[in-house]
Amino acid sequence: MIAKIGHGANIYGALLYNHLKVDQNNAEILRLNNMIEGPDGKYTTGQLLSSFLPNLIANKKTEKTAIHISLNPDSQDNVSDEDFIKIAKDYMEKLGYGAQPYIVFKHADIDRTHIHIVSTTVDKNGNKISDSFEKKRSMEICRELENKYNLTPATEKQHTDNNMVFTPVAYKKGNIKSQIASVVRYLPQHYQFQTLGSYNALLSLFNITAEYIKKERNGEIKEGLIYCTLDENGNKVGNPFKASLFGKQAGLMTLRKHFEKSKNNSSEIKAGTIQVVAQAMHTTNNEKHFVEYLLKQGVNTVIRRNQQGRVYGITFIDHNSRNVFNGSQLGKQFSANILNEFFSKNDDKESRSTSQITENKQEPLIEPQSRNMIHPLFDFMLNTGISIGDFGLLESLLFDTLAEDPEEQVFEFNMKKKKKRKPR
Repeated sequence: MIAKIGHGANIYGALLYNHLKVDQNNAEILRLNNMIEGPDGKYTTGQLLSSFLPNLIANKKTEKTAIHISLNPDSQDNVSDEDFIKIAKDYMEKLGYGAQPYIVFKHADIDRTHIHIVSTTVDKNGNKISDSFEKKRSMEICRELENKYNLTPATEKQHTDNNMVFTPVAYKKGNIKSQIASVVRYLPQHYQFQTLGSYNALLSLFNITAEYIKKERNGEIKEGLIYCTLDENGNKVGNPFKASLFGKQAGLMTLRKHFEKSKNNSSEIKAGTIQVVAQAMHTTNNEKHFVEYLLKQGVNTVIRRNQQGRVYGITFIDHNSRNVFNGSQLGKQFSANILNEFFSKNDDKESRSTSQITENKQEPLIEPQSRNMIHPLFDFMLNTGISIGDFGLLESLLFDTLAEDPEEQVFEFNMKKKKKRKPR
């Protein structure tokens, strides 16, 4: 379990941020501690704030009166609401906030269910609660709670994640589900792609493929995705995994939204890729040199052929702009037909290191050599020294560098903007 602690001067902002999640059905209130409880269990932000006012009014000189804590078990830990309440209670008591008013929110807006705790750093006498060695004490408390509630140890998980984050899946290493999860949960955060085919071209660099599934159940059509591992020969190996096992980010519905969002790429972004590919066609005379030239320019090339060896699809993964384009999206001069003719001029079977003839004409696989030729620009994900894990890269970076919850700050900033726009 990972604990993140944020201190701030605006407890109302912390309450408002969490309460908005409740209103959007992405969170719920699990526990109120030493707070005024309503008869129906429903509260406004103002009602929640009223329980903290006596402490805030008694405050003598503390500036950062709000504390906002998130407790994040491993996504594979099945923690009940009852256990979440007990974990929050034990954590707050051991940290020195057991007698304080605080509220526990359970967030379920992402695949990793977790809790947020909002409280005040000022006691009923107006004195600040000691935060000496707070991070160290918090880590020790988490280790105790992991043992008590049989949770996945964060130290063990961090070691595992550091070996998996954004690296090609190695089937022989085992733990396939976690290896796939470390890629598919976060890859859309860094790359734009407009179709499932483009997504698969990107996934192929990590020895993964996604397949569209459509079935009828009780008269209703069900759609979804399954993820499969590719072996060193580019063939599917092992059991497939339902997308639901990896959370909303890896599901078909979320990816379709990502496809539409990616279509809004500016012409300038596309123009950069067009220029590089056009230069490759101008300066090379066969497929091998074409692919090698583009790789040096930061572009991976994924080529698809039918059983007769004819190119019927080509995708360019531009790591400079972090966009994935099919050849036809860049223009007719980069379509499969044109490039097939271009490659055929100097047909050298040994030079086709990036393609694979396959019986599956819808989602063909590509040759292992090209899948392992991941461009060095992926180093921004591989060598950061940060464990992405289930906590998420952006969240971990921001929480480590900011004193207050970054999402809460953005929300508060937007609320201030709205207030300024209101006419008098």
